[in-house]
Order: sequence, then C-alpha cells, then structure tokens
Amino acid sequence: MSVKPQRKRIALRALGAAAVGALAWITATTGIPGGASQQTSPTALVAGETPGYAVEDFSYPLADKILAEKNIVLKRGDGHITLADCAGGTGLLEILARDKADKICFKVVGDSGWLTLEIPAVYAVKGNDYTTEVDMTVGTEEKSFDINKNSWTPVGEAADEEGRDHLLVEIRSSK
Repeated sequence: MSVKPQRKRIALRALGAAAVGALAWITATTGIPGGASQQTSPTALVAGETPGYAVEDFSYPLADKILAEKNIVLKRGDGHITLADCAGGTGLLEILARDKADKICFKVVGDSGWLTLEIPAVYAVKGNDYTTEVDMTVGTEEKSFDINKNSWTPVGEAADEEGRDHLLVEIRSSK
C-alpha cells in the first residue's frame, strides 16, 4: 500500500517540474513582465527581421532578351522545358515554323514539364523520348496535337484542311 502514495509524489514532482519548465520557456520567449520591452524580446527580433515571402510566378527567365534576339515569345513554365541550341545535342524537341529560317529547339528534363509561348506559323514538331502534346490556336479556335516520339508530326497548317496559320501556345511533356 505504501507504493501508491510514493507514485503520486513522483508524478506530482514531475508535473511540477514540467510546469516550472513551461513557465521558464514562456518567460524567455515573451519577455519578463516589467522587464525588457517586447521589441527586444527574442520573438520580436526574429519577427522583425524575417524576409518577405518569395512568390514564384513561373515567368520565363530572360524572356525579353530572347524576344529581342530570336523573336520568340516565351511566357511561363515550370523550368523543365527550356529553349536550347539545336546543335547542342540529341533528345531535343524540334519545331519548324514558316516564319523562321532555322529550327527552334527545346530541352526537356525531369518527369514532366510545361511551357507557354507564342510561335506563329508552326507546321511540324519532332518529338523526343517524352510523351508530348502541343496546343495551338487559329483565330478563336484551339487545337491540340499529340506529337510522335522521336519523329516529325505535322501540326498547324500542315494538319489543317484549310492550311491556316496556327500559333503554338503551349508545350506539355511527360515521361
């Protein structure tokens, strides 16, 4: 019978120690009443020095420079589809546009990616190892094309019965 009162005393001591520890923590983090002001307490210092939040808007980096140099409008993306030098290797998405003398190439990395852009008069896209779909517009009409892996796919005016110019507006790829 003497064991139960001893357990109660141990439990009360542990509870008391926990309460004292909690009070010490509260005092240390919020300041001592009547002591230092809130502006010099540890939490006030941390809260006052924290930087603002970074918000990713997915804008394409250096889009203005690319527009000026290559006349290609790159708007937004997740960073997994990027403009690439066509001579830079294999495994690139390649785009042919009637208004461009050379191919336009994009590198795809990761498990999936997306890029919104504007390239007028696109008529063919060569796929890579990714499953790729492109969205295009002609007037107010929107069309999507599934791109064949590692071969050329006619899109836009080459796939349109009326031969109308199509604007490439989005590329989506996934493994």
